[in-house]
Amino acid sequence: MNFTVLRTKSDLATWQKQIQNEQIHFVPTMGCLHQGHKALIKAAKKFSAKKPSTVLVSIFINPLQFSEGEDFSKYPRNLEQDCQIALGAGANAIWAPSFETLFPKGKENHFVIQAPSSLKENLCGAKRQNHFDGVATIVLRLLNFVKPKQLFLGEKDWQQLVIIRKLVKDLGLQVEVQSIPTVRDKDGLACSSRNEYLTNQERKKALTLPKLLFEQSMLFESNKSIDLKNLRLDLEQKGLNVEYLEIVDLKSLAPVNYYKTKLCLLAAGVYCGKTRLIDHIFLMNRKPIVAIDGPAGAGKSTVTKRFAKQLGLIYLDTGSMYRAVTWFIQEQKINPDDEKELVKALSNIKLDIHLADSGIQQVLLNGQDISKEIRTPKVTAAVSNIASKAAVREKLTAQQKAIGLKGGIVAEGRDIGSTVFPDAELKVFLTASSKERAKRRADDLANQGFEVPNLKELEHQIQERDKIDSTREIAPLIQAMDAKELATDGMTIDEVIDTLTRMFREEIPEEVWPSNQL
Repeated sequence: MNFTVLRTKSDLATWQKQIQNEQIHFVPTMGCLHQGHKALIKAAKKFSAKKPSTVLVSIFINPLQFSEGEDFSKYPRNLEQDCQIALGAGANAIWAPSFETLFPKGKENHFVIQAPSSLKENLCGAKRQNHFDGVATIVLRLLNFVKPKQLFLGEKDWQQLVIIRKLVKDLGLQVEVQSIPTVRDKDGLACSSRNEYLTNQERKKALTLPKLLFEQSMLFESNKSIDLKNLRLDLEQKGLNVEYLEIVDLKSLAPVNYYKTKLCLLAAGVYCGKTRLIDHIFLMNRKPIVAIDGPAGAGKSTVTKRFAKQLGLIYLDTGSMYRAVTWFIQEQKINPDDEKELVKALSNIKLDIHLADSGIQQVLLNGQDISKEIRTPKVTAAVSNIASKAAVREKLTAQQKAIGLKGGIVAEGRDIGSTVFPDAELKVFLTASSKERAKRRADDLANQGFEVPNLKELEHQIQERDKIDSTREIAPLIQAMDAKELATDGMTIDEVIDTLTRMFREEIPEEVWPSNQL
């Protein structure tokens, strides 16, 4: 497709008809494109390789988001240069509408969106009245015109990203929000259109901001205290006028006691001369943990394994640990109801779980690879009973907690979010109907060469296991209060993983933990 510059609503509609069989990946900008915008466009282009799609970049300098006395009239404008930059980064078209195109009857005759007060009362919103209302209003109108499948935004404007995600969720907009990390110039300054206003001397002063923020993140990782008063003083002594300096929750944007959280945001807004700059650093003192719970046969193992690989996290299949213990008890002919005998037997177990180079999970018990043995119907039939024993839960839960001390894992099982990792950054309750799970179990047995019972019998077995798992006294199968339910009936594995990835990104920014998604 030739590169196209669209001006009017009619231009956009004609272009949309030409690419009607393709998804639109949308990058909204205010022009004055820089390396950060190029990164967004390249990410959209890379993402578009998954399905037939095209990348649209909008350029619209939104007067609604400029407060009184701000630099709307001075904001850099160079459409021809922006088009060349966008083209070079991989855009297929640019839409540069006029204000009249977006508001044909004037602003007074169209709805204006109000962002939630709780999300705009801190950080940039505290002193920029109506700024985020203007952002939300324009983004909503752009999305209604463009109707994209994916919306690409930068994490550099974190407060804006949080508000737009909330807008999309609350209004049920059919668009998926993708984010990319803050892009910085070689000297460390976060890319911004307003950097053009800085003199050479001012730019040197501005570099103090990212430098000091980075130093604070190192303190946080070392469990050392952060003194915001001293940090503010340091910035001002370097010639920066601090507008705000806050440590806030990533999602609510409310101030937090960072001593009690494992992940938060240190954000700053400063003036360097007459130029307003914003920057932030995410504070995290351990790697992220994802807890995926759900009933037997919901597809947790298959999905979790691929999801963990995509995110570069360690995959922990706690169900295999309980299966391994069950197999051991059966092989040794141990009476699971004899607590003393069970405790003694467990003391002689050395259990290791890891992925082989082939990508296949290996379960080693006392050095023996029992990966296939633990998947037999005999083990499956007994594992719920064995897993309900206090001695078994105590030993394996302790081992799982030890594995998760440094984070960096995706763990799946029955009580991961509720018992093992209650402080996991993301908790998901992955489920499916008993009928769907019976079909999956039948396929799994057939693939492993086992005899396959009829589906009605399998469905009954699954329902009985659900009842046992959810009613046992010790660590029952329950959905954690803060877990997100994901019903997978009718979904492909790729669709489930894409959904999990979006959930993960709502909790953990790309800037904190990059993945291979984009």
